[in-house]
Amino acid sequence: MKMNKHVSFYMNQYEAGEIKVSKYVVLLFSYLKNHILNRDDIYFDEDTHERYIKFTEKNYFQLEPFQKFKTAFVFLYYKDGGHPFFDQFFFYEARGAGKNGLISSLANFFISDLHGIDNYNVSIVANSEEQAKTSPDEIYNKIDQAGKGSVLQSLFKHTKSEIISKNGKGKVKYHTSNAKTKDSLRDGCVIYDEVHEYENSDIVDVFQSGLGKVRHSREFFITTDGFVRGGYLDDLKERAVKVLNGEAPEDHLFVFMATLDDEKEMDDESNWQKANPMFHPPLSNYAQELFRVVKRQYITLGNSKPSARIKFMTKRMNHPATDLTTSVATWEEIEATDRPFPELEHRVAVGGLDFASIRDFASVGLLFKVGEDYIWKTHSFVRKGFLDAVDLKPPIHDWEKEGLLTIVDEPVINISHIVDWFVEMRELYGVTRIVADTFRLDIVKAALEDAGFELIYIRNPKAIHSKLAPRVESIFANRQVIYGGNPLMKWFTNNVYVKIKKDGNKEYLKKDEVRRKTDGFQAFIHALFEADNVLEDDGEFYLVDIDF
Repeated sequence: MKMNKHVSFYMNQYEAGEIKVSKYVVLLFSYLKNHILNRDDIYFDEDTHERYIKFTEKNYFQLEPFQKFKTAFVFLYYKDGGHPFFDQFFFYEARGAGKNGLISSLANFFISDLHGIDNYNVSIVANSEEQAKTSPDEIYNKIDQAGKGSVLQSLFKHTKSEIISKNGKGKVKYHTSNAKTKDSLRDGCVIYDEVHEYENSDIVDVFQSGLGKVRHSREFFITTDGFVRGGYLDDLKERAVKVLNGEAPEDHLFVFMATLDDEKEMDDESNWQKANPMFHPPLSNYAQELFRVVKRQYITLGNSKPSARIKFMTKRMNHPATDLTTSVATWEEIEATDRPFPELEHRVAVGGLDFASIRDFASVGLLFKVGEDYIWKTHSFVRKGFLDAVDLKPPIHDWEKEGLLTIVDEPVINISHIVDWFVEMRELYGVTRIVADTFRLDIVKAALEDAGFELIYIRNPKAIHSKLAPRVESIFANRQVIYGGNPLMKWFTNNVYVKIKKDGNKEYLKKDEVRRKTDGFQAFIHALFEADNVLEDDGEFYLVDIDF
């Protein structure tokens, strides 16, 4: 295929050592060379792309090389049929990298007759109205400031609620993430702004359903990283890496991920361009001013609270960081639990149980030890009435389909579910001892003992948190915890708030009492408390050894 000059220019800048890019952009270059740029069934529509560049630079701002590089792929088409090769775009960059400005110019261009598609509506979606209006307000202001008689005002009708093309009839309109605000627009393009705030895929699912009725449908996911872990962004990042590694050849997602490769790179300001390509030399006037602001923030970190550093790393360096004074583990450490289970048959386990409230969640589990690894096999029970009353963001029903939990339609969670689960596990593994706290234990004590289990009572659960805290921190840091790819368990773990008391002792609490459940993690902690007394690396059992 004929090479686009803007694509080759940016890639050559990196090859010549003139700029630094993240490891993901390096992967992107390799992916493009090996899977895209060597094809003969696709082509760059350079005429339309150049019209977009001229439109943007005349009415908005001068485009940087990395922006011309990215937008070239917006106008990459199949020769047969003429539809876009990439129909989804993931722009993941630090704060200040010009994501919203770029989207504003693209949205405005898409509805213009320069794009050449009538009724090409663009929806811009965000969690808050203020964020959703960012690009529409910018478009409005550009048209308004152009003045009467200007080309922009001759082409577009502009109000605070929508921008309308007078010729092509396409419109740009904003929406909040409340699905009820979605009207019946036949969208040609949907832009999801600040995806890091999305707890799940619900809003994406709603707007995707309106695509396909207009030619050249596209979706853009633009975001800086944030503080919601286990949400839609983390799933999108995982998908993006598979694309870049060439593991998903049928997935036509264009991925541009700008971030530090390692937290330590923050201390060398020449690395900041990896997270924010605006800092590629030579710096524009905008980039020079932004760089001064970021550097001033960096210099003051030494005199700031730990939370300031967390925010700086996450937003300015686009490298999510965790405050380990208030969290059990970093998200990377929690993600490291995704390893598959080793062979567990004939291995001894200790049971853990958290049954704090019989009206919402209850969690059970078995803790094994294989070598240096702690393996946690778990299940949860959730009351339907609780789910109906509380709007939980995670995909609970999807997790039920995966067999990670059971939703029960009962006034309270019946203890029989817990007993039956442990009895079933006992047929496979060597579990005779179950650990739980004394709260609500009167409800389960008789039933479990009648089934032949020995119960260990923890009279003061918060007291064991301080004793176990060093080991918990160590096993997560050393990647010695295995959940077997359980997103529910990762959610439980990430919901834990570590409270440091005046005496220095730690307690594991909830970040949100109602919506951020920790039951599975508390059950894990209960089992870990007894692990040394029960588990051995090579411990095996046989059913004939158990006295039922």
